[in-house]
Amino acid sequence: MTPPTSLPDIPADRPVLIAGPTASGKSALALQIARTQGGVIVNADASQVYDCWQVITARPAPEEEAQAPHLLYGHHPYDAEYSVGHWLREVLPLLKQGPRPIIVGGTGLYFSALTQGLAEIPATPAEIRCDADRLSLEEMRDVLDPATAAKIDLQNRARVQRAYEVLTTTGRGLADWQANTPPPPLPIAECTAIVFDTDKDWLEGRIRRRFDAMMTAGAMDEIAAMQDRYDPALPSCRAIGVPELMAHYQGQISEDDARERASISTRQFAKRQRTWFRARMKDWIQHRPA
Repeated sequence: MTPPTSLPDIPADRPVLIAGPTASGKSALALQIARTQGGVIVNADASQVYDCWQVITARPAPEEEAQAPHLLYGHHPYDAEYSVGHWLREVLPLLKQGPRPIIVGGTGLYFSALTQGLAEIPATPAEIRCDADRLSLEEMRDVLDPATAAKIDLQNRARVQRAYEVLTTTGRGLADWQANTPPPPLPIAECTAIVFDTDKDWLEGRIRRRFDAMMTAGAMDEIAAMQDRYDPALPSCRAIGVPELMAHYQGQISEDDARERASISTRQFAKRQRTWFRARMKDWIQHRPA
């Protein structure tokens, strides 16, 4: 494994951004900074905004939330729309008032919107979204404009569907909209921006251990509570581990199969995150945890 790197001194009066792949330990770092320097921890993970999953999405536990204030965790209904635009509008007031924010998560688009700006794209009409929900990933991917297709993760259905909806709604590709992005709310030069650069094998071990801890902590209880509301089309229900554990709960696969499939899905997701961060966060402080 690549040797760990120590972090530089972190000014106590500037916002802190902490990005990294799932299971890399970024939330622990955020809590350490909040305990020693003060600040409010702000969620930047798309799966952790929903109210239906705490254990499965590794939201901070109650004892962690008791050690420092936390915002934007589990505050959104499981079946309500939530986008990067929603998140950015909730974060902007936190930059101007109250304790300094320590923004932590694994959703790269949230950090891009914050540090690079967000294009003001018209909302998608409900009928277009319903039509897109019925299409396959390949059907949507095939009609994207080349500039947009070159910029997004073509294996990520949520990203592809968003690009498809923008193109269908406006007649302009997502890349074209993004080329006319307003100035960023929080430039990198005005904050401490840290991204975890993790070793693949080191991270895989942590992913497997976290899944076992998640099962012990009550993941199946959350699945049971959501069984009658589960809808695989909802973003909240596509959180890593949810489809696999729901299949186990419904008797379709064994617990061992669910564990293996969820671990594979998590590793694939982490790989996409690491690739995204390395390509787009080269100007961030690169941190290799021990």
